[in-house]
Amino acid sequence: MPVTVLLVDDEPLVRAGLRAVLEAQPDIKVVGEAADGAAVIPLVHKLRPDVVAMDVRMPLMDGIEATRVVLRTVSDPPKILVVTTFENDEYVYEALRAGADGFLLKRARPAEIVHAVRLVAEGESLLFPAAVRRLAAEYGTSKAKAVMKRASLTEREAAVLRLMARGLSNAEIAAKLVVGVETVKTHVSAVLAKLGARDRTQAVIAAYESGFVAPS
Repeated sequence: MPVTVLLVDDEPLVRAGLRAVLEAQPDIKVVGEAADGAAVIPLVHKLRPDVVAMDVRMPLMDGIEATRVVLRTVSDPPKILVVTTFENDEYVYEALRAGADGFLLKRARPAEIVHAVRLVAEGESLLFPAAVRRLAAEYGTSKAKAVMKRASLTEREAAVLRLMARGLSNAEIAAKLVVGVETVKTHVSAVLAKLGARDRTQAVIAAYESGFVAPS
């Protein structure tokens, strides 16, 4: 089955460009478009896309609020890929904090766009560029530090979280630690549970905000 994608951007040319790039792939299908975050909810319910590629800055409802609403109101929600012009945009970081799963620059090359959609759809690694890591570290809070301390991660769980923060997939982490992929999945699940994180993105944000991992 192809990965289905909903495109959300207030610029028709951006949507057209993304559609052309994605629909050139045999394993990706664009199932709909919207010009504002306010239109996302009914379309997600109707089309049930695997991935929503969504601009972070839109006039009526921005990508941050749209992300929050999707995750709050949709059972088995789609993965959300934030699309933006600037990689150091604080809106992008807020969208990731709200629950978005990845990050894509509008000027990205076609191969990078396709890779981003596939990566987010798989849900086993992160698009978390250096600029966003630095923002996360700058947003460090005492609450994040307390959560990390309370989690009491084991040595192996800590190692897995550090590799997750570098954007490695489960298979790549397994190769680094010389263990099986299923073992890595078990550790990832334990890390998410101990941190109270919805997904990998939230766990990695907690790692940077708490200072557990320093931006490179």
